[in-house]
Amino acid sequence: MFQTELSTAGIKLVVVDFFATWCGPCQKIAPVFEEMARKYPKAIFVKVDVDRCQETAASNGVTAMPTFLFFRNKTKIDTMRGADPGTLEEKIKKWYGSGEDGDDESLVKGHMDLSSFIDKSGSECLNEADDHGLADALTNKGGHLESDCDEQLIISISFNQLVKVHSLRISGPADNGPKTVKLFINQPKTLDFDSADSMEAVQILEVTPELLQDGAVIPLRFVKFQSVSNIALFVKDNHSGSEKTQIDYLGFIGSPVNATNMSEFKRVAGKKGEAH
Repeated sequence: MFQTELSTAGIKLVVVDFFATWCGPCQKIAPVFEEMARKYPKAIFVKVDVDRCQETAASNGVTAMPTFLFFRNKTKIDTMRGADPGTLEEKIKKWYGSGEDGDDESLVKGHMDLSSFIDKSGSECLNEADDHGLADALTNKGGHLESDCDEQLIISISFNQLVKVHSLRISGPADNGPKTVKLFINQPKTLDFDSADSMEAVQILEVTPELLQDGAVIPLRFVKFQSVSNIALFVKDNHSGSEKTQIDYLGFIGSPVNATNMSEFKRVAGKKGEAH
């Protein structure tokens, strides 16, 4: 059943192929879909026959075949129409996660690593060093973010869709790691340092050296972060008082806002051909 597949998948990527037996392009890409299922074993691959599951197809806005829908945490996160193997794999890679940054497993039950939802082209950092920028802190590949002229940083993260942010992770050295961090959400433009220093924050974090070294999950006031399009972090100081602040990794844990309404599938639950 489609409902069961989405519910039991949890935070894993679910790739759904809406096909018709009479559709030539559907037949052509079917072996590719099976190959992708073998190649990306941590994702769930589901086939839905639109003629046998008409209400499921209609409730998901499927009007042409093949249509591929991508879900995580019961939320539709992407759509692809047509039988292009290259585009299909690109989208699978985009949402599958590398496994290096915690994409595949979440440290908080019911939530996921939001790295796949970060719009890197719309994210920036003020006062970053030329050779140690924000991109180095958004992965666990050994790089780090470092401040340039003084200890302060303003990190602006944009998401490609609305998300709920449950918690974050900041890791770094015990001496030069960030200490006081002010959080702001949904700013119309990038904050400057004077504004960030004077404005009232949604939440202020005091990040201890122990949290930095463990890369522990830091819970946020979840009720305040229910509909986030962008989040800004003002790093006010570090633990050593030096002019260089270092962040080895910065990650966000949460969920997309628009979860699938599972009641849409109740009428077709249990029909033959719902899945696999």
